[in-house]
Amino acid sequence: MIESSGLTASAGPSLFIIETGASLIAFAAALFWPRAGSRWFSKAEVFLGRLARRRGLSVAVVALAAVSIRLAILPLSPIPQPFIHDEFANQLASNTFATGRLTNPTHPMWVHLESFHITQKPTYMSMYFAAQGLVLAAGEALTGMPWFGVVLSTGIMCSAICWMAQGWVPPGWALFGGMLAVGRLALFSYWVDGYYGGSVAAVGGALVLGALPRIRRTAQIRHGLLMVLGVAILANSRPYEGLLVCIPVAWALARWLLKDAHPPPAVLLRRALAPATLALVAAAMTGYYNYRVFGNALTLPYQVNRATYASAPVFLWQSPRPQPEYRHELMREFYVKWEMGDFREARSLAGFGRRTAQKAGVAVLFLCGVVLLAPLAMFPRVLRDRRVRFLVIAGAVYAAGLTVNAWLFAHYLAPLTAAAYVLLLQAMRHLRVWGSDAQPWGRALMRAIPVVCLILIGVRLFAAPLGIAIPRWPTMWYGTERLGLPRAGVLDDLKSRPGKQLAVVRYAPGHPPFDDWVYNAADIDKAQVVWAREMDAQHNRQLLRYFDDRQVWLVEPDQTPPRISPYRLAAQ
Repeated sequence: MIESSGLTASAGPSLFIIETGASLIAFAAALFWPRAGSRWFSKAEVFLGRLARRRGLSVAVVALAAVSIRLAILPLSPIPQPFIHDEFANQLASNTFATGRLTNPTHPMWVHLESFHITQKPTYMSMYFAAQGLVLAAGEALTGMPWFGVVLSTGIMCSAICWMAQGWVPPGWALFGGMLAVGRLALFSYWVDGYYGGSVAAVGGALVLGALPRIRRTAQIRHGLLMVLGVAILANSRPYEGLLVCIPVAWALARWLLKDAHPPPAVLLRRALAPATLALVAAAMTGYYNYRVFGNALTLPYQVNRATYASAPVFLWQSPRPQPEYRHELMREFYVKWEMGDFREARSLAGFGRRTAQKAGVAVLFLCGVVLLAPLAMFPRVLRDRRVRFLVIAGAVYAAGLTVNAWLFAHYLAPLTAAAYVLLLQAMRHLRVWGSDAQPWGRALMRAIPVVCLILIGVRLFAAPLGIAIPRWPTMWYGTERLGLPRAGVLDDLKSRPGKQLAVVRYAPGHPPFDDWVYNAADIDKAQVVWAREMDAQHNRQLLRYFDDRQVWLVEPDQTPPRISPYRLAAQ
């Protein structure tokens, strides 16, 4: 986690505190003056209701709103810089795909160029599944900037959530859910202001869960194709969490086939032909990618990299592996101290309890924040609601599956995000009818929620000039402080110098392992700037001999500001 690295938000009033205060004030006003603004709210609801009845248009409007608003606020919320290991690894995949390759050959100087979450052998490539890299590559190929792929995928995610919700709740509520996703995920969250991923897997989950009720109602070919597409996206973005979504869906389909009314088997077989063909094509493409990158069609991303560098397993039932030999102290610090420390804590009874509570907190605060907590009071009614009973069961399976993972970050929730918002919408529907005609408290509370969300969006936009702190924890819907700027500044400095440059990075003792600077482009030898780790004198001579056509600089990230100076072997 970022807070472990010592990187904290700037001092100032916290946006989390402002959100809490604004929510409490608005909810109190709704309870004491439940009819305030009824005339204006009613007009807005009638207009949105008419839009919602045009389902296809609603889906398009949600996507357009997500993309256009995020682009419109670029002057106040600029394009983010990569900072965490995952982001640089995904950008390597983006750069590789954008140049027309599936992977890259191992570099002769790879021991100096080792990076977190990047596989060096048998080929040089991101350890992650391909979906996020492909989305970034689309942005890079079309605009030269991978981030525009992130924006596009986030807009598609919001529209997919709206489409999925239309299969489970009335269209007006589905439109509201899509716009909630715009406000909470598409403007400031690290899913859009970063390169981790999240939106892509959320699209996959929304397609699978949105296709399910439609297949059970009409069994049309297009819904089968959309479900298979969703499964393929999940398999190439977050396969474990995607499996947790697909298992209940497979059970529901099997139950439908065995117990419920459906078209004759011959008709179902004909309609399943195209989805089955798509599934085979997707599986073949995934296998070919694994073969090219990792040497075997059945060797999945993560496996080679984790076997090379990690001792701590991902799942709590697994046993730690022997500690590998590390060539760089920063990598040892990350894998031995941080990862293994977290894993051992999670394996203890007390640690498991703490981490389970922490995971629940991350899930609720990321998806709901404070402003959406009030509807959760109606969750007991949701649990008894036949309309969404399947989604409750799917959520329970998903939660159980996440408890056995040693870690949880908010993008692990992505495949179930659409379902989580539908359950929230159903809770809102129950809340809205709370009260009486004379005292419509529930309706007033529901009308207060979008008002608070709009206020918070405005406050978040001007957080920097107002001196408002944007803490990464405990909630991340409004993003975080701008990270990655020091490295980006040094990179721009080096690029501005004539010729090719080699940046030899020297860290001070205690440098946080989350703030690594040694990441390179797909085609290292053609890159204007190459980043390398300083090693012993013999290895450093080999590095300088190989890159003898470059100016060589010593980069010291722990100086304030980061220092760039000519590199000399005698300086060691």
